Amino acid sequence: MKKGVKYEMFREMILAFPEVTEAMAYGSPIFKIKNKMVARLSEEYSETIVVKTDFPLRSSLVDGAPDTFYTTPHYAAHPLMLVKLSNVRADDLNYLVEQAWRFVAPKRAVSAFDKLNQAEGE
Repeated sequence: MKKGVKYEMFREMILAFPEVTEAMAYGSPIFKIKNKMVARLSEEYSETIVVKTDFPLRSSLVDGAPDTFYTTPHYAAHPLMLVKLSNVRADDLNYLVEQAWRFVAPKRAVSAFDKLNQAEGE
């Protein structure tokens, strides 16, 4: 499968999740639910996003594909990871965005999302 996702595709992907809104923070777009960040465009690294994650998933991805998934000392103590859009596969990014959304979304939104997806899969 082809690698590389354009920022606009990422933007459409993340805004498709319930309750995600777009705003500006530190001079770059941020995607959040209420005041909780799901992901944002990195102001330091072009074509790179910062995405919410948990430490085990981050460790696994960084170890397995450090040219795509990485962290910096600034993010080391936080459940966040940098993702280079030019190297990531769309399906992998969609999975990461969904996981980030699940970390932040209210339980009722996650439950409704899961029910809708289950109904569509039947």
